[in-house]
Amino acid sequence: MAAGSSLIHLPDLPKMAAHSRAAPSPRGPKMAGGAEPEPGPELGRVVEALELLLWRPPAGPGERDGGEVGNKLEGSLRPETLRSNAAELDKRLRQTPGWDSLRGLRCAVLSRAPALATGVADETEPGWAAACGLLALLLCLKERLATLAAAATSRDAGAGLGAAPPPSADTLSVAQTQAVGRALRAAVGLGLVPYLPPGVGQRPGPPAISPAPPAARGARLRAATAALAELTQHPALAGPLLARHLGLLLASLCLLGHGPAAHCEGVTEAERVRCQETLRHVLDHVYQPLAVQELLVLQGRPKQGPPSPGDSTKPALVRAPAWLRRLCGQLLSERLLRPNGVQAVVRGIMEGTGGCAGAEAAAVDWRKCDAVAKILASCPQQCLSLEDYYSLVCPQILDLLHIQDKLTARRFQGVATRTLLTMAKEHPQLAEKHLLQPLLAPLLRCSEAAELAVEDLLAGTVLVAETELSSCVEDVLKVYVVGNDSSSLLLGSLQSVLGVVFSLYSFAKQNVSYLRSPCQDILLWFLEKSEREVSLAVLEGFAGLNSSTHMLHPRCRLCVGSEGGATVTVEETISDEDEALYQKVSAEQSRVESLVELLSHCQKSGLAGDFFIRCLKELTRVAAEDEEASNSTMMPGRSLLELEQYHAGQRRKLLVLQLVATLCENVSDTVFTDITQVQEFVAATLQRACVRPAQGPGAAAEAQTLAMAMGLVAAMLGGAVQLQSSDFAVLKQLLPWLEELSRTYPEPLTQELATDLRIAICTHGAVSPGSVGAAADGVLGKKPGTGAQSPAGAPNPSSGQAPSRSSHSSPSASRGRSQGQSVCHEPGAAGSAPAPCASSTASVGLQELLVSAYDPQPPSRAAALRHLTSLITQRDPEAVRLQEKLLQVFLENLQHEDAFVYLSAIQGVALLSSEYPEQILPALLAQYKCPAQGTEDTAAAITRMKLGEVLMRVTRALGDMVFQHREPLIQAFLRGARDPDSALRASSLSNLGELCQHLGFQLGSIVQEVTSCLTAIARTDPEAEVRRAAVHVVVVLLRGLSNKATEVLRDVLRDLYRLLKHVVRAEPDRATVLHAQLALEELDTLMRSILFPPQTLQKKIVVLP
Repeated sequence: MAAGSSLIHLPDLPKMAAHSRAAPSPRGPKMAGGAEPEPGPELGRVVEALELLLWRPPAGPGERDGGEVGNKLEGSLRPETLRSNAAELDKRLRQTPGWDSLRGLRCAVLSRAPALATGVADETEPGWAAACGLLALLLCLKERLATLAAAATSRDAGAGLGAAPPPSADTLSVAQTQAVGRALRAAVGLGLVPYLPPGVGQRPGPPAISPAPPAARGARLRAATAALAELTQHPALAGPLLARHLGLLLASLCLLGHGPAAHCEGVTEAERVRCQETLRHVLDHVYQPLAVQELLVLQGRPKQGPPSPGDSTKPALVRAPAWLRRLCGQLLSERLLRPNGVQAVVRGIMEGTGGCAGAEAAAVDWRKCDAVAKILASCPQQCLSLEDYYSLVCPQILDLLHIQDKLTARRFQGVATRTLLTMAKEHPQLAEKHLLQPLLAPLLRCSEAAELAVEDLLAGTVLVAETELSSCVEDVLKVYVVGNDSSSLLLGSLQSVLGVVFSLYSFAKQNVSYLRSPCQDILLWFLEKSEREVSLAVLEGFAGLNSSTHMLHPRCRLCVGSEGGATVTVEETISDEDEALYQKVSAEQSRVESLVELLSHCQKSGLAGDFFIRCLKELTRVAAEDEEASNSTMMPGRSLLELEQYHAGQRRKLLVLQLVATLCENVSDTVFTDITQVQEFVAATLQRACVRPAQGPGAAAEAQTLAMAMGLVAAMLGGAVQLQSSDFAVLKQLLPWLEELSRTYPEPLTQELATDLRIAICTHGAVSPGSVGAAADGVLGKKPGTGAQSPAGAPNPSSGQAPSRSSHSSPSASRGRSQGQSVCHEPGAAGSAPAPCASSTASVGLQELLVSAYDPQPPSRAAALRHLTSLITQRDPEAVRLQEKLLQVFLENLQHEDAFVYLSAIQGVALLSSEYPEQILPALLAQYKCPAQGTEDTAAAITRMKLGEVLMRVTRALGDMVFQHREPLIQAFLRGARDPDSALRASSLSNLGELCQHLGFQLGSIVQEVTSCLTAIARTDPEAEVRRAAVHVVVVLLRGLSNKATEVLRDVLRDLYRLLKHVVRAEPDRATVLHAQLALEELDTLMRSILFPPQTLQKKIVVLP
């Protein structure tokens, strides 16, 4: 057959190199059962001929070292060496026994390829003759391998079932594979490279000079290319050929099939067409990333720039001709449009990035990502429709986000992200249709705006599987957050599913799920990149205050996945109205908590403060609506629409109240970041106070909020913040509300403070009346009397007079105030007697604190109590002198209903008692034993429980010194354990257990009384809570005493054990039984450690006398 005919039908080509197995025996392979294969030369003989032609003498029986040939390959390609090698091969073929079969096969191969036969016989050009001889031998090797493979196939077909397959007969050994590789390299170097024009498949180095005339170059190139293409029909030869020489083979095929006619003289048009078909066939069946790499190499650089200083010594590459660049671009586009073509192109460009480290490698990767993104975003000329191209390529781009290999996933995801962003900028509509909507499809499917008829689905149907939902969230994180492109298209598309992401975030917050962190990152990224009004509207949608954000469909429910993710299923309709209401309220509560936690991460940007102010304004509007509703006459008959609107309004009011309360509790301490936000907050509070003054059941809370807001302004004016002229311009926006408040608010003190604040703002703080300084002291926590500093730095002389206006205090406070007013301010006394004046000033400050301890505003009262506590810690002489009065103040504030106040009082009493136990502790015990007369039973019990907390804090503070007060403390708690109030009995028992745990060995004989009390209560008390507390005391005792329990409780240990067994057998309360079982476990562990002590190996050294 002609040489050109071998270019037509090629089988599928392999990806990698040829197989490497054991070499056949020197006698040649045999068939199963001893049958010989078809007669022909042995593989070793053909390989020996190749080595001989490459100036490798025939190897002996024990010689298989291929290193010498590899080292002398340069010398073996000299013309005189090639001639001698060819002559030696001819001599062997004609004269040496055993070479007849190879000679016959070689003649048959050369008869089918006349161009190779002519080249072998041409002695004037030894290079071309050697190339033709090598190609002829390689074709012989290919024929022989095909024959052995066919024989092995027939042998395997006749073998019995279950028999182990013998080794393949057409497999080359490692040494033979190396020899074949050297032969292929020499054949390509002698048969292709000299005949390729500059810029076509050239490697770095000086261009090869062809000795052949121009008229013969095309024919020789065609003959060599035809032979190499025929070698690709067998995997053993196609592997090393395509792995190392694919680029040169493609270059020759491109030149023969598409090159200028001047370079293809002697090649017919039919042969050129066959070369074009072979080129596409090779490209279609070779490993696609490798094909892309070689085509890019053939295409070359777009423009040869000036060499860099480091590359000046390297040989320059000749730029590829224009026709080759166009052809390679067309072929690359065809690779891209094939199935999985995107991944092939990306792998071909991105693989092999090396030689760099650190920031340089990262920069190279990003440049390549941008280059690939531009390639993928550009529609090739072969594709007639841009939409068809996007519909073909976009699914493959999304698949790049799901690469599992960690080594390549980062690069592929970077390419996918950059390509998506580039497409979104160039063609936003097509990108949204083919990229963003498929990317967000799992989230859109379960949204409120979904077109899917969820009502028609059965309950329990899985709408979104766990893997699909997790993959979607991760893809959104990669594209939006990691890509970090805040274009309107991306923000708008993400906003459509943001409600579902928030629902998923709230669900992950309540459960253990890895989706919490990515969902939080997505939400925070959107809130940061969007405009402030859009972010606030989205937050309102999360809270349920508007319907602009599409949340999870009401019929959909999130369920915990088996792998830590979540699934979306259709929820069954709840028929029970109470259960449905409970589920709805729970969902709203969870949603508000999740929203507040999300806002806690947005405080630095000011978004949390803006949202808090918006909620306060909404609260003001709600108050105005309530005022209008109360003034209007209620119609007895309403339509269903009006009733529905009324209920929706009530639900909105409850949401606003709940949201404001949660925000105040969690993020209000650092929510404001600038003066403008403070001004808006104060304006909203003042507006609400003007619209609806403090009246009714919520008057105290409204008055407290108003006092806090006005005190915040006073603190800023008093020097807490360094104000500029622009800040005063912002604060002047409060003047209309302050003026209205000074005229309409029913409280005179608030009216006066509003007037003073107006004066201070209008004068930029130059005039600061006394009420302003007092309000600032209440917010900043300073002692009234020291005063807030004015902007000029001088103390405010009148700031200590403001607390005296709160005349509605206790008699003791009035007496303290009257005593504090007798202060000497004589001018001459300052220099002669500074010490009395200082002590008088300190006395005035303490008296003012005592007055503030009865302030009607809980913040001011709590602040005063905490300042009194700090004076006790500092052992202030005046505070030490007034111990009894301070104790009385603290004890009276224990009865206050505000938790902040009575906890501050508890802290003060505990600190006072621990510092002076001999004087204070007896009074506390008397109060605990005998509650104040004239109080209600419930209030008295609550006060005694607060005193019990004080006593326990004192016990902890005293430590070992508590032994001196052991008996009165235990007696007080034992008496409390017999109180009619069950809560007080349980509290006394809890305190008793902690006291016994602190006493330890110092319990003594009192342990009998304690045990008798616990036994009686655990057996006979009617309240389960009290019995539970009694058994818990036993648990605390055993757990606290640990190894000392057998010594401290040795007289009552049996009684306690019987008590616990009785509780386990007869107690109906499960919690009490659980406490008893825990106590028995503690006792069991204790006794086991005593009866079976752990054995330790230790060495003993005995010194003999």
